[in-house]
Amino acid sequence: MKTFYAAEQKRHDPKFFLSSGGRFPNPEQPERVERLLEGARAAGLDVARPADHGLGPISAIHTPEYLDFLKRIYQRWQHIEGASEEVIPNIHPIARAGSYPASAVGQAGYHMADTSCPISAETWESACWSAWSAVSAADAVMAGDAWAYALCRPPGHHAFRDVAGGFCFFNNSAIAAQRLRRSAERVAIIDVDLHHGNGTQGVFYERNDVLTVSIHADPVRFYPFFWGHADERGEGLGLGYNYNLPLPRRSDDAAYLEALSAALRRVEAFSPDAIVIALGLDAFEKDPFGGLSVTTPGFALIGKAIAKLGRPAVIVQEGGYLCDELGDNLTSFLTGYGAKAV
Repeated sequence: MKTFYAAEQKRHDPKFFLSSGGRFPNPEQPERVERLLEGARAAGLDVARPADHGLGPISAIHTPEYLDFLKRIYQRWQHIEGASEEVIPNIHPIARAGSYPASAVGQAGYHMADTSCPISAETWESACWSAWSAVSAADAVMAGDAWAYALCRPPGHHAFRDVAGGFCFFNNSAIAAQRLRRSAERVAIIDVDLHHGNGTQGVFYERNDVLTVSIHADPVRFYPFFWGHADERGEGLGLGYNYNLPLPRRSDDAAYLEALSAALRRVEAFSPDAIVIALGLDAFEKDPFGGLSVTTPGFALIGKAIAKLGRPAVIVQEGGYLCDELGDNLTSFLTGYGAKAV
């Protein structure tokens, strides 16, 4: 099986983010790539370069207004006297209906949910190649591969149709699911990241062709706070096609696997033709975010359980931050899913 990844994805190198009012180094670092590549190779996967798919697959999820903003905002930001080195919003509207601001500062607030996704000169290119990795993995699955792994960095599941947030710019999991819809009538997204996939939920909240399922730390006291609660079930045609399973902080392997069993029953009931696994490794007990307590062997059990669905699958990398075991956790998941360790 293949890992899809392009070296351009390392160029995005955010310097800091704000957390609880303090300024800290941004944890979404390029070094994550090296750890994850080691983990993928240890699981026996070959690394392939994705194709440049252009903006078509990305614009199938994200609005042209948002894409134009992301592509041009860094250059525009440089013309502001005294502006920061990276694009970081200082205003966030409580409602976004009606007029659209003309200023770079106003648009940054409009299109950026928080301060954790600074935009630099390299962000656009890195985000595009990250999305194209997901598209290439989806194409490989549609061409007959049982599954493929997209090493997407920067990650994507906090990005809405026209909003960046939580280290995310393009929603790679949503882009992969939409790509799979070319040949799959129904697609399920199973998000096993520590944090709720709020952007993914938002993209598909009113649709019944893509089931969204997320297991995550309870957002009542954890990012993203405003999404991910159990009563969020979808709207309109999508009512009943969104399923959230929030877990208490520090839930261990047993609690996680119990929630996963419920999630997989819902996926089985949907009977998808293909699945996307939004793979966060930050549920790990020693991850810097410290939300849940999944062990390294626990990731193998998670992978094994999802593999029993027997559906063609695109595995899209989401979170998982710098710790000694990051690569081992990926190897554990992939070998549990069915890869052969080397």
